[in-house]
Amino acid sequence: MPSRRAPLLLAFVSLLVTSAFSQAQWDSVAHSNEFGHVTKPTTASDEGKLRFRSETTLIQVPVVVTDKKGNHLHGLTKENFRVFENGKEQKIATFEEFVATNAKIPPIETLPGEFSNLALAFSEKRPRSVTVIAVDTVNTPFLDQAIGRHELVKYLAHNIDTSQILALMIMTSRGVKVVQGLTGNTDQLALALKRASGELPQSLDTPLANQARAATGNDLPSPQDALAAVAAAGSGPGSVAAGLAAVQTFQDYADVMASQFQQARAIEITLSSFLVIAQSLSGIPGRKSIIWATSGFPFVIDAPDVVPGNLGPLYERTMKALTDGQISVYPVDVRGIVTRGEGEAAPGPLGARSAGPSQADMNNRMWLLSSTNQSLNEFAEMTGGKAFYNSNDLAGSFKRAADDSSAYYLVGYYLDTKNTRAGWRQLKVGVDKSGVEIRARKGFFATHATVDPDSTRDYDLRSALSSPIDSTGVPVSLKWTALSGEGDNKKAEFKVEIAPNGVSLGGDDQSHLNFEIAVAAYRENSKDGKPVLTVGQKVDTSISPQQLAMAHTKGIIINKDLTLGPGEYVVRLVVRDSVTGKIGSVTAPLSVN
Repeated sequence: MPSRRAPLLLAFVSLLVTSAFSQAQWDSVAHSNEFGHVTKPTTASDEGKLRFRSETTLIQVPVVVTDKKGNHLHGLTKENFRVFENGKEQKIATFEEFVATNAKIPPIETLPGEFSNLALAFSEKRPRSVTVIAVDTVNTPFLDQAIGRHELVKYLAHNIDTSQILALMIMTSRGVKVVQGLTGNTDQLALALKRASGELPQSLDTPLANQARAATGNDLPSPQDALAAVAAAGSGPGSVAAGLAAVQTFQDYADVMASQFQQARAIEITLSSFLVIAQSLSGIPGRKSIIWATSGFPFVIDAPDVVPGNLGPLYERTMKALTDGQISVYPVDVRGIVTRGEGEAAPGPLGARSAGPSQADMNNRMWLLSSTNQSLNEFAEMTGGKAFYNSNDLAGSFKRAADDSSAYYLVGYYLDTKNTRAGWRQLKVGVDKSGVEIRARKGFFATHATVDPDSTRDYDLRSALSSPIDSTGVPVSLKWTALSGEGDNKKAEFKVEIAPNGVSLGGDDQSHLNFEIAVAAYRENSKDGKPVLTVGQKVDTSISPQQLAMAHTKGIIINKDLTLGPGEYVVRLVVRDSVTGKIGSVTAPLSVN
């Protein structure tokens, strides 16, 4: 019987794929290298009123409840919790307590020539304690990176148990690098961490004082000031000192401008890195933790909905991905104890330059250090995590961050569709127990992306096609089946398999499929990073009861092919659920001889 069902499903799907996109349409998505190049991005403040596609939008909030010693409190009920959105109490609609399983990871078996994003999420539905350790080389001085790695190895050696699943990733100027995928083998992870090389941070050559001036915006030098100082130096008595001062002014201008550019670049890299990591965890059930080993955020978060420059859409998209994936971020300041001097000073206008740092320079530096910690706190609380800084017990900080995902409550309520104002919605969770600590995310963005997945369709596809890490929102696999043809070009045939219930079924009778497939082929070690071929198709149709039953039990299978010349390729397959906006992607090598 099974051998007869598969061909039927193949035939059924071949009829479904009726709407193919042109090569130019897919090229415009795949070749875009700037956020919003395909569709103009907007921030929540620009969106006006929200247009809800559904009358019900469930907001789920993972809540960690511990005593003062950090021990998890179990057995609480829905009646113990209260949830407030923008100060207004919400009616709790769903409630469940989750405790991570201690069972070993079942092995994922693949056939020769088969590549899959099927991982923990699709072979084992029970929540586990999943933690990603992200070592930040973008915003962290090189020496601090080494200290952080040492403390991580110490932590892994003494504090990990077999129930914890961890991955190690490095945030670099060229994107996120996966050093070790999800594993319960701590020795393997520690060895990978020891071997991981560091990278010089973006602002290495810029003095701290000028980094602070770039961040605060106080008394910024200008090229006119520098040229005026040079002209005033003249050639009379004291001209040497005046000339040196003029050169210093000009150098300060260059340093501050370079620092502002580096900070903007670091912001984009940092946000994009979190987005990629969130998408890689999107299909894994339960609450997840990201331990962010860093020296600080590259910008000051004065308010949850404010981000410098034109990166607001990327910021909101990243926060949404973290929210949707139930991912909390735990920043750990790898600098340990940082000496700031007496008290905390607010930034002020810089005074006259002297042989040493001026008081205003020192004030700006102290303000920069203080605001860095405040930003780490703000970002952690926005995602339901906790920031650890000004402590030499980094191993203890790593342990506490990983422990939080071992037990939690998932509280849900339905979004008020009468409130159509886009923007940041503040959340507050209360528990009627004394002497407890509560960790839940501080809020979420209500934007068109929240209520309408189509609003981010172009960016989702482009991001997934270019991402070095597979997304897990849709369980999918690719299997090469044949290579045929004569002459320079060959036809590489492959099979796409979407796991049962991997994409949404809509319509009144839940028999309507609506998803997209995109495939891009890149030459191995390509310098420009652009694909040599992109193809895509859309499935948007209703299916019969027999086909629906087959989709539930066997999944969806589609046969496709690529025509390519001789060479070594990296092929990336992306499946996007048009109903939910979830993404699944797989990367597979291909040799065409």
